[in-house]
Amino acid sequence: MDQAARAYLAAYLTGRNVLLMAADWARCGELSARIREDLIHLGLVDAGRTIRIADSAEASAGDLIICRANDHHLEAGEPGRALANGDVLRIEAITRRGLMVRRMLDPDPATGQRRFTDRAFRYDGYHSADLAYAVTGHSAQGATVHTGIALVTGTEDRQWLYPVMTRGTDANLAFVFTTPARPADPRPGNRTAPELDRYERIRGERAGYPPRPLFGTQPQQADEREPIAVLADVLSRDGAELSASVIRQRHLANADHLAVLHAIWTAETTAVRYDRYCDLVTAALPPGHRQPLSHRARWLFRTLHAAEHAGLDPADVIRTAVASRDLAGSRDIAAVLDARIRHRIDPLLPQPQGHWTGRVPDLPDPGRRAYLAQIAAMMDDRTRRLGEHTAQTAPAWATQALGPVPTAPATRRDWQRKAAAIAAYREMYGYDHPGDPIGPEPSHQAPDQRAAWHQAFTALGPADGPDVRALPDGRLWLLRDTYAAATSRAPSHVGKQLRLSRLGAFDVALGVVRADAEADAARKAGDHDRAVRHEHLAASYRAMHNHYQQQEQALAQAMADRQKWEQATAHSLHLAIAADAELRRRHPDRKIEQLHSAEPASVGDIERQHQDLVPHQRSGETTWIRDPESQQQAFQTWMNERPGLFPDEYVAQGDPGGASPVLRLPRREAILQPPRPLITPSAEILHLAAEHDIEPEAGG
Repeated sequence: MDQAARAYLAAYLTGRNVLLMAADWARCGELSARIREDLIHLGLVDAGRTIRIADSAEASAGDLIICRANDHHLEAGEPGRALANGDVLRIEAITRRGLMVRRMLDPDPATGQRRFTDRAFRYDGYHSADLAYAVTGHSAQGATVHTGIALVTGTEDRQWLYPVMTRGTDANLAFVFTTPARPADPRPGNRTAPELDRYERIRGERAGYPPRPLFGTQPQQADEREPIAVLADVLSRDGAELSASVIRQRHLANADHLAVLHAIWTAETTAVRYDRYCDLVTAALPPGHRQPLSHRARWLFRTLHAAEHAGLDPADVIRTAVASRDLAGSRDIAAVLDARIRHRIDPLLPQPQGHWTGRVPDLPDPGRRAYLAQIAAMMDDRTRRLGEHTAQTAPAWATQALGPVPTAPATRRDWQRKAAAIAAYREMYGYDHPGDPIGPEPSHQAPDQRAAWHQAFTALGPADGPDVRALPDGRLWLLRDTYAAATSRAPSHVGKQLRLSRLGAFDVALGVVRADAEADAARKAGDHDRAVRHEHLAASYRAMHNHYQQQEQALAQAMADRQKWEQATAHSLHLAIAADAELRRRHPDRKIEQLHSAEPASVGDIERQHQDLVPHQRSGETTWIRDPESQQQAFQTWMNERPGLFPDEYVAQGDPGGASPVLRLPRREAILQPPRPLITPSAEILHLAAEHDIEPEAGG
């Protein structure tokens, strides 16, 4: 909170129109009290006569207050302009008859400076007003200022974050709580109250002594998070309240959701399948080994289910496993058979499963079989409608995997068929990545999911990159080796260093403004020693600001080189990863070393943080800036010698799909997206809903 208040105060001291926002009035009140205390210390707010406003807060001449009630009979400093709820007023004087105030206008469009009405007016409704230094996001809606500052605790939602991060025309800042609040500290023993440390720090800063180092004073807590991660959670939290009609429409669209139908299907078919496998195992065992199977039989049945997905007959698989070696001395028949079968089944790939209506098991109970047939028909219909819905909405994962939606009817139907298999897998297993269509291959521990994944994988065409499935092993190994060659010349990724430099420049810029204001206040108070200390501190801050700007320029160039390298090697790295995946698919029993980047090691985050400058430190004491400068020269030389890093003929020959060697990189989507369109409900669901709507309600 102190950092947010410090940023607000610096912008306020420069005369700019600034807005500080928090989620609740309790924090707004605390922030306003801290800012007012600093303004009184700097002599910008009168420390003498005060008045009581809302929530027993105090205000005096020079304070900003926010009006909480409309007054259509009070002219607010301009002809024809009445006082409105939310108007910000500056107290000019406290008189016996009330407050003399001026209303804040929109900031100057050229400079962003605060502006007030030329004419002051008397305001008597101050008892319901609040200090205006910090306001809630609701009160800030519709406001336009030069600088907007948001205090984010991590419990807010996207509906709150969007307006508070868009109030500033020139700058929008977010100060984030990276450690979740605790109701109580369970550690035993006594500890110094944090307010005492804050008091000592503020007293030292006001006296003109250098501030304490920002990093290294406290150990990092285990549950501390990155600010960007906290903001990502806030953006993913939807706090919108849906209307009854929207909720009803959503329920109708998801009444036959594949995850629900598949859960029903699994519950109805698993026991029947296990009974069939148990009978097959019992029939294949020699008479002396026919005994009830242990609890490990479920792993055997899972392996047999994977064998069925691969197109094998489970009865033949069991008979082969039983006949392969003698079972004498086996303590657990199920575990022994599972071990014999698994090494043969794991390398096999699942075969296309076809429609759900063709997978209905032959049950002795005709009622249950009819029920399963109905569920299978609903799943097939849902899969078909998912393909149509994907063609209508064209999500990013579909266009990146299958290309644009065709317009010709025949090719559009083929596109919908492929999209249906992918969309069915995503919905059935809850995979919702916006750009990646199906994600990594599931393990052998989930044979149904793995079969659905491979069915979706076969629908993926080479639209997202070259196809390497027809290349020989030798060329695949050659493509795989290009990964180390390309990454060995990668410029260092200095994004975090660049962020720290920019944050450092911003922080010391605030220090310059505060030190200058402290020096002026000390001179007015006649404390020349304190004024000299603040002037010396301001000079140190200016030197640090120049140093951070030099760092920022060098690091920005290094990041530009990194982006050039990523664009130049994106196609080659994609080929190397695809070749590695294809080699692992062809040789599942072979131990292939994981791909490792050959990039040079970068400076650790903790070391970079400890290398941040503090006042009176010489700029030459930091050394990590030298690496990007030297790497830039080496990178430019390397790029000039290699206009085309890896020729496309490595994959142009033998590409069965005729895919273009140009890599189609995922496009970046906006962070805030409109609600996803709902799939059209099935005709049967709509018919049942219509029948339910016309049924008369029971009378009381």
